[in-house]
Amino acid sequence: MIPIRRLQHVGLPVTDLARSLAFYEWLGFVGAMDATFPHPDGIGHVAMMQLGAITLELYEFPAAALAEIRARGNGHIDHIAFDVSDIDATFAVLTDAGLMPLEAEPVFLAFWKNGCKYFNILGPDGERLEFNQIL
Repeated sequence: MIPIRRLQHVGLPVTDLARSLAFYEWLGFVGAMDATFPHPDGIGHVAMMQLGAITLELYEFPAAALAEIRARGNGHIDHIAFDVSDIDATFAVLTDAGLMPLEAEPVFLAFWKNGCKYFNILGPDGERLEFNQIL
């Protein structure tokens, strides 16, 4: 059994991060973290917004890759992230069970105070499930 502790966040790709931040702030969310991340087309931007126990990850690809998000049509939830206490053990359990993570190993990102590590698997209908440990 995988020791999932809670739903960690829902990832939402956006085409205009500033506009999305203003919208979610209007709904009562507050900024909890912002950072940049590497993307094959340049540098992307991410912001974690929180309202109580709800966390949304709003991220914007570099301008050269925005067509990818626009092509998805009406709104799109990119992934559901589960919070785990030991990312490496979780990776091993899922790999040993025959599930094929989309990443070769847990990936480090310089998000939050000390970073985080994550990896994804696909669920039965192709939904992307992220397992994430905030370090």
